[in-house]
Amino acid sequence: MKKSISLLVVLALILSLFALVGCGGDMDGEDEALKVCVVVSAGFGDKSFNDSAKEGVDKLAEEKGVNVSTIECNHEGYKQKMMDAAEAADVVVAVGWECYEVEEVAPEYPETKFIWVDNTAEHIGDIPNLLCITYAQNEGSFLAGYVAAKMSKTGVIGAVGGEDSDVINDFIVGYKQGAEYANPNIKVETVYAGDYEDPALGKECALSLKDKGADVIFNIAGNTGNGIFAAAQENSFYAIGVDADQKLTNPEYDDVIICSMKKEVGLSVFDVIAAYIDEDAWEGARVQITDMATGHISIAYGDENSTQQIGDELKSEVEALAAKIVAGEIEVETTR
Repeated sequence: MKKSISLLVVLALILSLFALVGCGGDMDGEDEALKVCVVVSAGFGDKSFNDSAKEGVDKLAEEKGVNVSTIECNHEGYKQKMMDAAEAADVVVAVGWECYEVEEVAPEYPETKFIWVDNTAEHIGDIPNLLCITYAQNEGSFLAGYVAAKMSKTGVIGAVGGEDSDVINDFIVGYKQGAEYANPNIKVETVYAGDYEDPALGKECALSLKDKGADVIFNIAGNTGNGIFAAAQENSFYAIGVDADQKLTNPEYDDVIICSMKKEVGLSVFDVIAAYIDEDAWEGARVQITDMATGHISIAYGDENSTQQIGDELKSEVEALAAKIVAGEIEVETTR
């Protein structure tokens, strides 16, 4: 009889265990939460592009209960690190053109969703679990160029690009077009740093443009561009931020950053993954283009506590130009 009772107790325990497993196993529900890993080709701390992507997934963690992890490649081992991410995550967000091997990795992990930010895979149409997000940075740069030309006292403005690439040149053609829209006689000087992680180099590049007369310089160089702000502060010229609202991410340079060309990387990532969570919506094998019309490209001036070097009249002009771009009345040149 005692053996029978013991067997019944054991059986009851086993059934209880199976019941827990059937309900998700983990009592706090962590196993059920979507796992998202952000893989950046360089590192975080740029206060612009990479950090914006991280802000997007952090918002998902806060509002949607997503489990977030990150991997910094530090310019090496991109493919292996994306594979490492895919082993543990449901969604992998690859940030940086160096992550082009995502096109090889994604087919090896068909159950994992991949988002490649700011780039386009050559064979995207054949990879249903890969979504590429690109941005109409040329549109926002048009407005940045307009502002730069209007604020310039010397008739010369500049831009520092991280590299000579289609993406960076997409900023530059828009910037130049917007500047010439404001002042046909404006001179636009550009230089490529060849690096996204060297503020000292960014400072040197900015000073070389200052020597050519530029008194407003556009940062298009990630962390390297933070050196532009230091140069501007030390040498009494203005700068324009990029990707994030850099009057807020770099408050120590609020006095010289007049505005930023905001590229809502984090918001675009948030929107895609939130739709996947809330609506089970996923459409891969395509390129999603985000622009001024979708609300992912804009000009930002900080907040109520920020120094406002740009007057209300010029801000109104910028707003009117943005409306014309959205309406198709102004066609902004592009390298894409």
